Amino acid sequence: MIEVLYFAWVRERVGRPRERVETSAATVAGLVEELRARGEGHAAAFADTAALRVALDQDLAEFDAPLAGVREVAFFPPMTGG
Repeated sequence: MIEVLYFAWVRERVGRPRERVETSAATVAGLVEELRARGEGHAAAFADTAALRVALDQDLAEFDAPLAGVREVAFFPPMTGG
């Protein structure tokens, strides 16, 4: 089981801030494919992964990163600051 966290507009489209997911995906990209299949909200949230960032156990990662040993995956839009 992996804890999946959603932030900002990703959370709004999915309709919840977090969920526990049982996955057979080897990478973040594989998890995204599984999440897209969960329904319209998930499909809308993950329609364009170029507009998303991901963190694995609170460390920024890429979508080709492996999920082995990961307990938490967070999805959020790119951040700006100044």
